[in-house]
Amino acid sequence: MKKILNELIDHRSLTKETAKQVLVDLATGKYNPSQTTAFMTVYMMRSITVDELQGFRDAMLELCLPAKFDQPVMDVCGTGGDGKSTFNISTLSSFVVAAAGQPVAKHGNYGVSSACGSSNLLEYFGYKFTSDVDELKRSLDRSNICFMHAPLFHPAMKNVAPIRKELGVKTFFNMLGPMVNPAFPKRQLVGVFSLELARQYGYLYQNTDKDFVILHSLDGYDEISLTSPFKYFYNHGERLATPADLELPQLKYEDLKGGETVEESAKVFMKILEGKGTEAQNAAVIANAGMALYSGHQQEGLSSALTKAREALASGKALVAFKKLLQA
Repeated sequence: MKKILNELIDHRSLTKETAKQVLVDLATGKYNPSQTTAFMTVYMMRSITVDELQGFRDAMLELCLPAKFDQPVMDVCGTGGDGKSTFNISTLSSFVVAAAGQPVAKHGNYGVSSACGSSNLLEYFGYKFTSDVDELKRSLDRSNICFMHAPLFHPAMKNVAPIRKELGVKTFFNMLGPMVNPAFPKRQLVGVFSLELARQYGYLYQNTDKDFVILHSLDGYDEISLTSPFKYFYNHGERLATPADLELPQLKYEDLKGGETVEESAKVFMKILEGKGTEAQNAAVIANAGMALYSGHQQEGLSSALTKAREALASGKALVAFKKLLQA
């Protein structure tokens, strides 16, 4: 690790192969906590390269416990790390997408740089995490969605988790999260915290067989915030869009504020699912769920996807999907 750190400190980058091996060694406990912390800190101070990102991704996927499903599942998630403290937009969107007919294999974790990640939220409601693929398949059959708590599928990361928690800020593991879903989904919506990372994701995903949309709101959100224009990269190129393009209202930062605790976040989550959310909250969920549906069915058009998302939320079908998930 000393040699690797010296190279990085001298502003040199890692090859894809070296990045992969370093992460395998890091995840399997070859390095001590100080070395691991120093390595992670480097990427808080400089940008990650495409080769490094790809190498880290390949290592994580090689080390994970895979969960393969018969359905063409989708993941809907963001990198986190945008520091915006929004309500759980991507988690809500996942249930809307499932209710609209698209099977979802949601990959999530506890919040690191936020008060409430998707795992915190589901655990609060009594959901029991499992890595039993048969149980996850039953969940998909019952509710059209299953939830995969990342630490159960990436056991090698147990050496890193305490350090990430103690640091409490985004690290390159935030960048990797959406890329390492153990279900290897063929359809995916990913929100990222920077435009540079969106471009890198777009480049890497163009070289896969996924149907995808990678998005970033230009004022810093890792989702469609409706507070500014947003950029998205998809199978056929890239586009800049505005809330008006989605026929949705322009929102303010305050409209998207989440809870400061898991309990407060859970209350916001349920209000929206139960049809008691504000117009702004509903609009943000519809925007992201609609874009997710579009990512997997681009030939049907974005307008159709937004209509399906709106109906799935307004009809209460998303709430039904959530309740069925909890019946596990």
